[in-house]
Amino acid sequence: MTSALVIGGSAGSFKIVSDLVRTISVPMPFPVFLCLHRLKQVRTGIAEILGDTSMVKIIEPADKTKTEAGIIYLAPANYHMFIEDRETISLTIDAPLNHSRPSIDICFGSAAEAYGENLTGILLSGANTDGTSGMIALKKQKSYCIIQDPGDCEIATMTRSVLQNIDPDKILTARQIIDFILNLSQKD
Repeated sequence: MTSALVIGGSAGSFKIVSDLVRTISVPMPFPVFLCLHRLKQVRTGIAEILGDTSMVKIIEPADKTKTEAGIIYLAPANYHMFIEDRETISLTIDAPLNHSRPSIDICFGSAAEAYGENLTGILLSGANTDGTSGMIALKKQKSYCIIQDPGDCEIATMTRSVLQNIDPDKILTARQIIDFILNLSQKD
């Protein structure tokens, strides 16, 4: 049973994330942690853009935010987002990892430690290898691992890197990922 969902993406992932939040019509029975690479100087706007088309609440958490089911937590620009436990999000300005802050690896790794086999992780399109170590951490914790099909990605560097290191549980197109999440929301 999924107790949380973590999604990471970089170049080429914004469209699928936009389509996903536009498609979800009811709050999910678990928190969603969303880690997207973006320019550090663009501090605001993404949560608002996504929120304008979503019926689900999307927030950029502050440090020590308590998590709630049904909310999408978007990692703020230029902060790493750690899932401390099943209840708290922490933010840091530690050095970038894989040239990225927020780092998908950090977000995924901390979520895997907090939720273990009750976590589903999804890695989308991107142009670097951030997310590979995070997916390895998910696999070690027996979390459910999904990547966007490299042939379906705008830029497949991230998902191809994962395939060189682990066997994900599923490889799905953008449409299949959205359908999977909608189905997952209704099961729990």
